[in-house]
Amino acid sequence: MISPHLTGDDLLRDIATAPADKGCFHLWWLGQSGFLLRWEDRFLLADPYLSDSLTEKYAATDKPHIRMTEIPIQPGQLDFIDLVTSSHNHTDHLDGETLLPLLSANPGVALLAPEANRQFVAERLRLDSEAPHGLSSGGETELAGFGCVGVPAAHESRELDGEGRDKYMGYIFKLGEWSVYHSGDTVPFDGLVDALAGHRIDVAILPINGRAEGRGVAGNLWGREAADLAGEIGARVVIPCHYDMFSFNTATSDEFVQRCHQLDQPYRVLRCAERWSSFELEGR
Repeated sequence: MISPHLTGDDLLRDIATAPADKGCFHLWWLGQSGFLLRWEDRFLLADPYLSDSLTEKYAATDKPHIRMTEIPIQPGQLDFIDLVTSSHNHTDHLDGETLLPLLSANPGVALLAPEANRQFVAERLRLDSEAPHGLSSGGETELAGFGCVGVPAAHESRELDGEGRDKYMGYIFKLGEWSVYHSGDTVPFDGLVDALAGHRIDVAILPINGRAEGRGVAGNLWGREAADLAGEIGARVVIPCHYDMFSFNTATSDEFVQRCHQLDQPYRVLRCAERWSSFELEGR
């Protein structure tokens, strides 16, 4: 089992003591596609998966979800969250065992999901149907002080509801002068780069576990594709995710790192629960 860089109270201490200088922001990878963003004194939690729900669900099946990385923190300990987001309905991106204690610990938290999934989200989390905030691709909203722009995703194909709204999405989060693109689960597809055009992307957070026959689950970008996408959209730095969680559906970061070097694309590979700070960009 992979040990996170920090866990529990040590992680909370690192979050609390990260410099809150005006204009700067920090992020922590919490495993899979889960990221905590701190901008000044506001906190955004994207796609958290902080339980063993999938390991338990698939334990007696031919597709066991054997966890590779320890859970860095219990969701109820994160009692300072202003906004939590889900990119799509798969459990590692919309986990009731993570979100229910998180919502209980944060009664005033805003919840953002694709508009196409809003009813499903409300039912899974036992909320009023109007409680989640919905966003469609190309749409923009502001929640808890964070600007949010909807971006289409294809996991492995672009899937729309009956009203033509994307069921799989990414988001561009606007943190003052900063822009963070969290792609959710996606593969390359026509229109993705165009959807990101016109947005200066400071940080791109992209999956690298790829898509291989025999896994029996929808796939994502390979490492080389994530590096290529980061280069195409002009990301100032790219951070990989969606690996080292389940042993049947993972990859190493080697291909990603090698391709970033070939492209001269700035990148950062994080350990689970390790902090990255915007100071690193300011120093470039």
